[in-house]
Amino acid sequence: MNVPGELRYSADHEWVRVEDGGRVRIGITDYAQDALGDVVFIDLPSVGATVATGAVFGEVESTKSVSELFAPLSGLVVAVNDDLEAAPESVNDDPYGDGWICELELADAAELDDLMDPAAYSALIEG
Repeated sequence: MNVPGELRYSADHEWVRVEDGGRVRIGITDYAQDALGDVVFIDLPSVGATVATGAVFGEVESTKSVSELFAPLSGLVVAVNDDLEAAPESVNDDPYGDGWICELELADAAELDDLMDPAAYSALIEG
């Protein structure tokens, strides 16, 4: 499984990339997309919504199942990947690039310290 070194990870299999200006970009990991199978629909959060760590902020529907997305951090949704409406398979094809889900303006940057580094996430998925 691909576990990029510059990202942080949640136990719910979301990845977080720190962007400029106190924003983070969020998506699901390669492990998660592989477990889901072919993604056919994504219920994105709304821009302007406030999310809390651990709260459901969307869903991913695949040919196998429907899975909830859990916010890895608290904050304000400032952008969503509208391209996923027409091309949800981007989550399978490029989970760390074109398959990103949303961007948050963080409520508390210290929450980043609660996420896993790549080594800890790799240990989690290797079980």
